[in-house]
Amino acid sequence: MKILLYNPDNGVTRNFMPHLWMFLLKALTPPEHDVLLIDGNAQALDEEGLARFVREHEIGLVGIGAMTRMVAKAYRMADAARAAGVPVVMGGPHVTEAPDEALGRDGGPRHADAVALGEADETWPQIVADAAQGRLKETYAPVDAAGKERKPSLQPYPSIPWESMDLDQFNIIPSFLAPMLGRVGGGWKTFRIIPVESGRGCPYGCEFCTVTGFFGDSIRFRTNESVVDELLRLKARAKSEGGQVAVFFIDDNFAINIKRTKSLLRDIIAAGAQVYWTAQISANLLRDEELLDLIQASGGKWIFIGMESIDPANLDDVNKNFIKPGEYGAVLERLARRNLLAITSFIFGLDNDTPGVSLRTLNQLRQWPAGLPVFGQLTPFPSTPLYARLEAAGRLTRPKHWLDFAPYQMAHTPLKMTSAQAQAEVRQAWTDSYSPAAISRAVNSLSQSPVWLRISLLLGRLSFRGIYFPQMGRWAWLKVAAQNRRVIIKLVGAAIKLWLKSWREGRAFRRALKKIDDSTHGGVFMKDRKLQIECGRCGKTMSEILTEVEARTIRDGIGPVYRHCDCCEKTTGWIEAAAERDATEGAPQHPAAARSTSRSSYDRPVAHGQERLATTSERDEMEAMLYEHDAVQKKK
Repeated sequence: MKILLYNPDNGVTRNFMPHLWMFLLKALTPPEHDVLLIDGNAQALDEEGLARFVREHEIGLVGIGAMTRMVAKAYRMADAARAAGVPVVMGGPHVTEAPDEALGRDGGPRHADAVALGEADETWPQIVADAAQGRLKETYAPVDAAGKERKPSLQPYPSIPWESMDLDQFNIIPSFLAPMLGRVGGGWKTFRIIPVESGRGCPYGCEFCTVTGFFGDSIRFRTNESVVDELLRLKARAKSEGGQVAVFFIDDNFAINIKRTKSLLRDIIAAGAQVYWTAQISANLLRDEELLDLIQASGGKWIFIGMESIDPANLDDVNKNFIKPGEYGAVLERLARRNLLAITSFIFGLDNDTPGVSLRTLNQLRQWPAGLPVFGQLTPFPSTPLYARLEAAGRLTRPKHWLDFAPYQMAHTPLKMTSAQAQAEVRQAWTDSYSPAAISRAVNSLSQSPVWLRISLLLGRLSFRGIYFPQMGRWAWLKVAAQNRRVIIKLVGAAIKLWLKSWREGRAFRRALKKIDDSTHGGVFMKDRKLQIECGRCGKTMSEILTEVEARTIRDGIGPVYRHCDCCEKTTGWIEAAAERDATEGAPQHPAAARSTSRSSYDRPVAHGQERLATTSERDEMEAMLYEHDAVQKKK
């Protein structure tokens, strides 16, 4: 049987990242079935297009998942598939919250033949089997023998075959730019943002949020090995295509268990599985300096922070008083010191908001390091505590607002301003933050930062602008580029200047290495760069292929390189093996022969090179050894 998994867009905005549920269900589908994926954000379809697709490809089952903002489009597409004679099963947060709506039990039209409630990891194979035999049930729910909801443990976790999946529709790089960008840096022929989860659930229970209701308040984690393996496979695929990949950890709060998050990040670093990544982390968990160091060293680039409001009373009202607005500035400064950019989210229309809230928020934002601010109005989603409270108070003005989706339109009456005023505050915030002058000011504020960071901020601002202002077509993007041409030209010039400097330095370095190759070192590390090295902590030796820079560093005694030691069971500093050093230099026994037997506890991590972490105690120990060696050589 051929199965189509379809994720709708909302007809107004486009996501840059596909939704994980499609890939996960494909991995869970029995192998005798063929699964096709279409994400409406990447491959636009209307009702007629979907009906034609299912007929031409002889689809036997359509699966549609949707959040509340997409459900109106999801219902229309489901109706089109059913009209073409194909059964439809629907799932996701909204359908779980309002199953009778999808099944037509609330007096409205029926849109689905069956619904999958909650997390479908366990029920999906049964749904497929029933559909293949023509006996779909109306409702599928993951419950135990006693009828109690059962959550999947995530251990083991399905292995999504990223290396073999057709991901062409998710490539952000325009086809006409791919040949040229394929020669830039490590290759940018393709660039995809891939969703990955390391855990599910959230204990906080914010009043407006659907996460706790859908995933539960207990946290379930995948094993570190499972996450690292997935990152390595994504990284390998991108490299084989001459492209790049970024990961969005879609956990509602990636650092909800700080000890576990640190452990995962250390394993990512040790395995060389670093990719560019983004995650959602609440401000109260970003006080930990060691966590921030590990985020930076493991490839983290953007951190999404749900700040919601600069007014503590508003946070109290929506049960989010575990974060403190007075700490926002310090949190953003910590991120900025590590070249980590923040996506800061704010909600207007909260009960304590008054006219002028956008200007007050913008004034505060200008005092913080530049990032990506996003703004929205308070929206009561079905089955949330907020919806129940507003409904009981008679304040809902559009009780089923999702059936007539209108972006940035209020569905209830705020307490201290009108709905029109709240919508105007949202528009003011977007206009002031994403005007050409504001974008230029933000980028220029990072003038002392690396060029790549400024480019990242610029691309982020231009892209996020499209969340509010229509810019889905090529001409709309060209217009935006023209409006921001000054800052774009300035950054392109800086990037070219940096590339020329790097090229000249690389040429000079290659010439210097050739001279060394022709003289003292005899070409040992210029040819295959394979050296015998030993752990400076326990003395274990191994033959290792090193980069030219590492080889020169270690052979000239400038410093150690850092590798994982199986004996020490941690990352340690390695120096040239004594046997090889004595044979080439005739040097006396190296001070490292007197091994340190100390086992220092884990200190704050220190980044060394591009991929390794060593502890402060290990670095100091190795520097002491090299210093002692230099002193011996001077006496000779």
